[in-house]
Amino acid sequence: MADVLVCVKRVPDDSGEVVLTEAGDAVDGRYAGYTMSAHEECAVEIAVDVAGASGGEVTVLSLGDEDCEEQLRAAVAVGAHAAVRVDAEADAFGPGDVAAAIAAVVREKESAGTGYDLVLLGNDAADTGDHQVGIRLAHLLGRPVVAGAQNITVAQGRAEVRAGTATGTEVYELPLPAVVTVLEGGVQPRYPSITGRMRARKTPVEVVDPGVEPRGSGRLGLRVLPAPESRVEVLGQGAGGAVRLAEVLRELGVVR
Repeated sequence: MADVLVCVKRVPDDSGEVVLTEAGDAVDGRYAGYTMSAHEECAVEIAVDVAGASGGEVTVLSLGDEDCEEQLRAAVAVGAHAAVRVDAEADAFGPGDVAAAIAAVVREKESAGTGYDLVLLGNDAADTGDHQVGIRLAHLLGRPVVAGAQNITVAQGRAEVRAGTATGTEVYELPLPAVVTVLEGGVQPRYPSITGRMRARKTPVEVVDPGVEPRGSGRLGLRVLPAPESRVEVLGQGAGGAVRLAEVLRELGVVR
């Protein structure tokens, strides 16, 4: 039996234009709306599969105010069994602070008799690009860690983790308990059913204190890169543009 903790973050939806706050220190989601990252959606999917195959349970955790319960319930709607919210002002917490807060929850649960065989996180924060929390958390807990996983299977107290790289797939075998950060693309997140949505509405969210005093990220600000320049060239009209099209294709090396 493998019990899994999945950590998710409420982030602005980045499918549209990225807009920063007036202070320039965060992404403004007031107009785009909020979601969890694609990495974390895949982490939830993997957690539900791993726990379901072994008879375990999935707990989803987020740090923030009551607004982040929307993301917690979204995870419950697709198969998570329980939800925990660390009650804190998320913007005041840097990656090290978040890792310490999660570690405090894991230790508290263990002391109460609830241990997590796997702790899953998204590969990076969708709003700030931080790749730190998973590594820092593993260090605090003294657990092995793999970053960038795309699939995980668990058997006989060990986890087989597959991570895609530029040269192929790397396979790691870890003793449990372990920490893994998940990169999108390895699994297809499921859609919530009507039954799942109804269950998510009724599932209580456990609220806990962070247990740490945040030191902040030390981040001075964010910068949105300018959009790349684009250029359109009209090659011609009708059959008259065929000759020029052939020339362009040869210039690009598409045809010879």
